[in-house]
Amino acid sequence: MSTAHSAREQAPALDSPRAATEAVPRPRTARRVLGLLALLAVLAALAVLSVAVGSRAMDLGQVWAGLTDADSKAYPVVTELRLPRTVLGLAAGAALGLAGALMQAMTRNPLADPGLLGVNTGAAAAVVTASYFIGSFGFTQTIVFAFLGAAVASVAVYLIAGAASATPARLALAGAAVTAAGYAYVSAIQLMDAATLDQMRFWSVGSLVNAHVAPMLPVVLLIGAAAVVGVALARPLNALALGDATATGLGVDPRVLRVAGIAAITVLAGTATAVCGPIVFVGLVVPHVVRAFTGPDQNWVLPYSMVTGAAFLVAADVLGRVVARPAEVQVGIVCAVAGGPFFLYLVSRRKVARL
Repeated sequence: MSTAHSAREQAPALDSPRAATEAVPRPRTARRVLGLLALLAVLAALAVLSVAVGSRAMDLGQVWAGLTDADSKAYPVVTELRLPRTVLGLAAGAALGLAGALMQAMTRNPLADPGLLGVNTGAAAAVVTASYFIGSFGFTQTIVFAFLGAAVASVAVYLIAGAASATPARLALAGAAVTAAGYAYVSAIQLMDAATLDQMRFWSVGSLVNAHVAPMLPVVLLIGAAAVVGVALARPLNALALGDATATGLGVDPRVLRVAGIAAITVLAGTATAVCGPIVFVGLVVPHVVRAFTGPDQNWVLPYSMVTGAAFLVAADVLGRVVARPAEVQVGIVCAVAGGPFFLYLVSRRKVARL
């Protein structure tokens, strides 16, 4: 009896959290890590493909010469055009993927995307207003106006939703109202002024072709800083998924969390929209694809969404260059064609996946 009792004392209780962690293998965690590493490898391959593919095909030797030899004929094409375009595609795709995941987790709405905060509408309204009153201006000025418009629209949605008392339902309703009013305003200005319509026409499609004239360092730094904040919200968002009351009991203030989340989404989506134009469906589609593999844990959903969003946008950009050679289809159109059917599939399902 004493021997058996001593053995029971030495063995940890199987229902204790520590014993459960030690006794149960974690194959799902290993699968997630391996999946993320594989996805990063795919992303690296797509980045190389993006530099190599264009209106003029290049082999890897020419690409390398274009990156390392300033006297090479490929140097201006690779270093000054394709490389900035690839960097912008990676940054904007990661920003939109992460913003979409944050938006869906924060509102607990599987059909939410960054546009729900009025980011796209605010950016378009600011650009069209500046074009109407100022006239023609450069791409850098377009970025500044679009970012400011996106920020103002996000703040307006948050205030209309009730600021500190904002709930997911109020945010969705306020975002829908601001988006509808904004698009009505944009359409009215464009109909009244042909020059404004011409200024908006190309930007509103969504494209990466202006990467070589975009201020890349501020763009990457802004997206990087917001991404750090967004990923840091993973654990509080897991608590918020249980409801506001439960999250409060676990030490998470839902109001502070939503303010931080809205700020991160505004910078992520606002910067990407300002530089590339309103690219749709990336923030909606990517988190759904990710959750099918990772499950609902935001510690994995958020980093996966960043990498998958970057891969999706770069792949769409490469596809757009190939399908209509020597011309190209803008990446915003490719994303819409790819994301539209998926969105219809989500809407038509009898039961949309809960977050």
